[in-house]
Amino acid sequence: MPTPERTSLVEIVRAGRDLLESGGLEGLTMQAVAHRVGVRAPSLYKRVRNREELVTLIVDSTVRELGERIAAAADAAGDEPRRALRRIARAGRDFAHERPTGFLLVFSPGSELRLDTGSLEAAVAPLLRVAAGLAGEEDALDSARMFTAWFTGFVSMELAGGFRLGGEVDRAFEFGLDRLAHALADRSS
Repeated sequence: MPTPERTSLVEIVRAGRDLLESGGLEGLTMQAVAHRVGVRAPSLYKRVRNREELVTLIVDSTVRELGERIAAAADAAGDEPRRALRRIARAGRDFAHERPTGFLLVFSPGSELRLDTGSLEAAVAPLLRVAAGLAGEEDALDSARMFTAWFTGFVSMELAGGFRLGGEVDRAFEFGLDRLAHALADRSS
């Protein structure tokens, strides 16, 4: 009779995500993950080839969860694209505050992660739909990229404590979001 499995890939990735948030990339070791799921480190290699693959799986899981939250936010707004954009931004910001290390890793420039194209497409689909509703089909991708650049820049600075001149960061976020939604919907130019 074969030995029963003591962990699963889902448990390994979940443990890795939690360790990433508590100890950063440095704290994400195969040994730490194995300890967290209750097995010895060599047992992990039955499910994951190496640490690089584990990081990729963790980031892919993060992308999928962020995409699910974005989709739910967009769906909750109905057919009003400005409201949907605001809900997407707030849901993404909440996610970033809950999982800052994972969020920053997803959006790190030059990352060598080989993410699943399907996960990325699914995560961005609601934003593209909303961008098309604001700026038109022809400009949807450019609009989504503009929003993503503003959003990730703002949230990354916020997470890093980069807003040091006082004032209310929440108010600044809403101000920028309102101006951006208005600009994307302005089709007169």
